[in-house]
Amino acid sequence: MELFQYPYMQRALVAALVIGLAAPALGIYLVQRRLTLIGDGIGHVALTGVGAGLLLNRSPVLVAVIVATLGAIAVEVVRSRGRTSGDLALALLFYGGIAGGVMLVGLSGSTSANLNAYLFGSLTTISQADLTTIVVLGAAILVAMLALRPALFAVSHDEEYARVSGLPVRTLNMLIAVTTAVTVTIAMRAVGVLLISALMVVPVAAAQQVARGFRTTMTAAMALGIFAAGSGVWVAANADTAPGASVVLMAIASFLVIALAAAGWRALRRRGTPAPAPTPEPHEVVLR
Repeated sequence: MELFQYPYMQRALVAALVIGLAAPALGIYLVQRRLTLIGDGIGHVALTGVGAGLLLNRSPVLVAVIVATLGAIAVEVVRSRGRTSGDLALALLFYGGIAGGVMLVGLSGSTSANLNAYLFGSLTTISQADLTTIVVLGAAILVAMLALRPALFAVSHDEEYARVSGLPVRTLNMLIAVTTAVTVTIAMRAVGVLLISALMVVPVAAAQQVARGFRTTMTAAMALGIFAAGSGVWVAANADTAPGASVVLMAIASFLVIALAAAGWRALRRRGTPAPAPTPEPHEVVLR
């Protein structure tokens, strides 16, 4: 625990906890909409923004926010108009985003270490300005996801019903897309664009094993996200491992433990439930 006396470890812990809380709060809507891989796609687009920022000598995070937001809006427009499948739109994001990012980073003359910091995260290099950005934007994402929970749930569960109910479906869909882009970009320095999608999805998947109801699942997922973030930073500090990878592995370990425990509990309940009494067979009627 001595390492947490240093300011850079304190910043790393706070940043991880904020992202661990905000990412599942958004991720539950993505899981509900069956868009669990959109975080990866937008992350690749954000990498293009990082490369553009390095090439233009501008803030990589700021440029990444702009580029990722535009990419998320484009995907939502394509999905809503039905001109192509969601899988194809995500594939275009995957391949085009990472290819453009790698090319622009190479043209900027940056080293591979700079690229790895955004691909896999670099919690221990987060500055005070980075931390302020993460806390402010993370709080905004969390407030939006909680305050608009009924409307966002309705849109994620059944768009047609939400539209008939008078909800601004297009605006709410755009909100989810934009907040996904913002979440990915603020988490780049902490978890990395290749791993942030796991922190959005895995705590939600773990919570679904034991929770019933949307609100309960959301609360449990956020609690698991905080646990994964805090324990991951602690493991990284003590084992000298990559913090972003440690956070994601702790989230996956939590999922496996909860899934196995839930399966065992269901098996015990089935074993302890008495078998229903056999239904007596009706007498045969012989027709003569």
